[in-house]
Amino acid sequence: MVALAWTFFVVGPSSAAALGESAAATIGGPELASSGVVVAAGVPTPPTSDAASYVVAAADTGEVLAAKAAHEPQLPASTLKILTALTLLPELDPEQVVVGSDEAAAVEGSKAGIYPGLTYSLDLVFKAMLLQSGNDAAITLALAAGGIESTVTAMNSVAQELQAFDTVAVNTSGLDAPGQVTSAYDLALITRAALDRDDFRAYITTRTADMPDRTGGTYQIQNENNFFADYDGAIGVKNGYTDLARHTFVGAAQRDGRTLVVTVLRTEGRPEPIVSALMDWGFANVASAEPVGHLAEPGDPLPVATAVAGDGSSAEAESSNAATGGAGGGAETQATDAAGAAVESGSTSWAAVAAGVGLVLVAAVALLRGRVLLRQRARTSRRSG
Repeated sequence: MVALAWTFFVVGPSSAAALGESAAATIGGPELASSGVVVAAGVPTPPTSDAASYVVAAADTGEVLAAKAAHEPQLPASTLKILTALTLLPELDPEQVVVGSDEAAAVEGSKAGIYPGLTYSLDLVFKAMLLQSGNDAAITLALAAGGIESTVTAMNSVAQELQAFDTVAVNTSGLDAPGQVTSAYDLALITRAALDRDDFRAYITTRTADMPDRTGGTYQIQNENNFFADYDGAIGVKNGYTDLARHTFVGAAQRDGRTLVVTVLRTEGRPEPIVSALMDWGFANVASAEPVGHLAEPGDPLPVATAVAGDGSSAEAESSNAATGGAGGGAETQATDAAGAAVESGSTSWAAVAAGVGLVLVAAVALLRGRVLLRQRARTSRRSG
């Protein structure tokens, strides 16, 4: 297997130095290749915390104001449901009625209480996913859209189009799974796109909803996002937690005509105070701070990868090879096997899981980037022809 060094993510604290000259190819700008805190000179340092990764960005302009390990791969937990919603909202009719399934009811983790045989509007199911963080709701939505496998494929396609190349979805809920990964940068990209949708904003700012029960009555579910409830100007977005991911969080708020997004991954304590402190810092400095990067727009030209493969060939060439079923296919298989072994062994070691996830990410990003490069070349060829 050819060893590739990609520059739009950081694996471990020493990876930024290893990337070196390749930083220029980082999605969002070269500064975001760093595994440390990045902020413009002369701007106060953002509040310290135990968060492994974070991004503070202006959703209105796309400017990244500060970041820490922005592209470092992390487990998303339920923040992945933002991508689920962004993928499925354009595809599903909220007035459609579906029947609860055994498959949804049997899912582990947080649930909204979707019960087999009861009927639900998809509008209510979206609320169950985004308010109560129901994994049963995430499965129900996927089944309504044609199935979990096809929905996951669509989620990865949406992430690719957004240039969220650090993100690989394996399920629709965010539950820990071999190969499932994201980054603080990607979550900011995905959230920015989701906030452009009025229906998404309506869901994440809903405080309560009534779910049917088996007796013919109802019970109330509530928005579990404490940041939304407590922070002045908050408009969402999503909290998450699993044993491996620890706490994850995406917050968004509006003040004085500006909208900021803060993404925080892997904290041991409650993430809301961290998000609030970073949000306060962002609003205090958004008018004057020079950006350290930007949130990519769909269709932006991809940075030129200057990383060199182990055999001396260019990373771009390896991307094309992966896209056409070359070395990248074997890498993906080996990476998936490694990640699966780490989880199936029963070990809860973060280092073991991160190693497997990192390998999967390398293979997946190679495949995704290669396909994008080939599409861009095809478009260029058609224009020149």
